[in-house]
Amino acid sequence: MKYYVTQLCDKGTVAVDDTILVKGAQSAAGSKMLEGFKPLFSAEAVTRLEDKGYSISGKTNVGEFGLDLVGEFSYYGENDAELKGAAASLVAGGEVKAALGVDMNGATRRAAALSGVDFLKPTYGTVSRYGVISCAASGEQVGVYAKDAENVAEIMSVIAGHDDKDGTSLPAESYEYSVNEDVSAKKVCIIKELYEKADDAQKAKVDSYAQALKANGVTVETVSSSLFEIANTAWQILMCAETCNNVSRYDGVKFGHRSSNYRNIDELYVNSRTEGFNFLTKAVILYGSDVLSKNRYKDCYDKSLRVRRVVAEGIAKLAESYDAILTPVCSKASYEAYDIHEAFGKVFDESVFTAVPNLIGTPALVSGGVQLMGKHFGESTLLSLAHSVERKGE
Repeated sequence: MKYYVTQLCDKGTVAVDDTILVKGAQSAAGSKMLEGFKPLFSAEAVTRLEDKGYSISGKTNVGEFGLDLVGEFSYYGENDAELKGAAASLVAGGEVKAALGVDMNGATRRAAALSGVDFLKPTYGTVSRYGVISCAASGEQVGVYAKDAENVAEIMSVIAGHDDKDGTSLPAESYEYSVNEDVSAKKVCIIKELYEKADDAQKAKVDSYAQALKANGVTVETVSSSLFEIANTAWQILMCAETCNNVSRYDGVKFGHRSSNYRNIDELYVNSRTEGFNFLTKAVILYGSDVLSKNRYKDCYDKSLRVRRVVAEGIAKLAESYDAILTPVCSKASYEAYDIHEAFGKVFDESVFTAVPNLIGTPALVSGGVQLMGKHFGESTLLSLAHSVERKGE
């Protein structure tokens, strides 16, 4: 598998997904549509890392606009028979200390789980999105891959905090990330419906993790909830609608790939987008256009916004009784190469495990091949739970 789209420094300490801008380096979000685009500035998260002495190793391969499972449909990469994410693989191999990725539909969390590294998708608005090639602005968030919770906390403490350049940035100037909270009195729940959707290997990972938490004094219980299914449906509708709107700027005139084969402005638009986008992106655009249409807006898009509130209230109620939610990240232990025409359905099915944090902006941490979801600003609790398990495994 090709890990880097552009390698910048052989001794770089942090890799950056191709959806995050690095000044002077091609930033194409895995798409032919943005081939050759070199930004004049870096993303705020990148700038903060460089100001603290971290060096950027390069831009890592991502699936076009981050819409696929783990990065398998990049215009610039070749995949092995077994699919794994580029940034996660670099961290797993010890080639970089950490990596930044944009979590929009769970691809980063799935990649971390498959490669056996940690990934934290933080609370929405705590890390600046300035300099991200945006698709679904209401749910995407810059997060961190690292080998363990301690390293995740280190990088998060650098990149998190208010940024005037980002209209969605929360007001706190900085955030503290600890791995040393006392977890002995914490309570964690396993969602029965998600557990049952996973194969035996993934169930075994959840069971093993639950036992490790119990050994540290954590109470683990199984609960039933229908929130995750409806959250996935709502998020896929909102994600597709927002992506449809955001990529409309790539028309071959102002932005993006321009076809050389056209006779009028309509053909320029159509041919440029036909050549520039892959099948999955086109499917997302068409579905997003449909749910935003006059006849479907109220039944689909507007209702999904209402579901977002219902899910947020339901998860908040669950958080009154539990400090974290333990779930699988994927339905299976590995993904094999498949035809892109199957991608829309495959991503929808797998996103049931990851959609809630994107929909309502809560944090989620992948560690040990499983996922811990928490309440808003509950990252330290998640990191401490993970650290307690990682420390026992040393």
